Amino acid sequence: MNCRVIRLLLLLTVLLTPARLLAVRSIVVSVPEQKLALLEDDVTIATYPVSTSKFGLGDANGSYRTPIGEMEIASRIGADAPVGTVFKHRMSTGEILRPNTPGRDPIVTRILWLRGCERRNAGAYSRNIYIHGTPQENLIGRPASYGCIRMRSRDIVQLFNSVDTGTKIEVVNEPLSRARRQYLASR
Repeated sequence: MNCRVIRLLLLLTVLLTPARLLAVRSIVVSVPEQKLALLEDDVTIATYPVSTSKFGLGDANGSYRTPIGEMEIASRIGADAPVGTVFKHRMSTGEILRPNTPGRDPIVTRILWLRGCERRNAGAYSRNIYIHGTPQENLIGRPASYGCIRMRSRDIVQLFNSVDTGTKIEVVNEPLSRARRQYLASR
């Protein structure tokens, strides 16, 4: 390469870097569709099937319901854990489960602990509401959890590696396409 091409590449790198650093990632979860969309600015970069609560929506203590509204990732747990690692009280037990292991339903692989940002979901953090992996992957795509948002282990690893503490999450009781448009319009 000649010097002119190298200078042009350096200039492009300098010009493009601030935009990349300013990119904002967020998550929208559609309860009716049982889907989660990972957004970067106004573009959906990934969509995953999920499982929300089989008890419906809400934030009352002891309700086992999935809270709706705006939340954020308060903590990321399990970054270096092997896929299928079982967590009890957010600590690895040392046990590893394969997908669809019968008879058990622990939290596995990764945990994104959520904090509510609104009055209607203020209890999410104290209720230990997470986005997490589940060994019951055959139930993904329909309501089956006890309040959390469950994902396949391979999917929660991808999502975990794509977001940081503070990432905004909007859980909505409407289709993903409409929710995504409304979320982006509100920013």
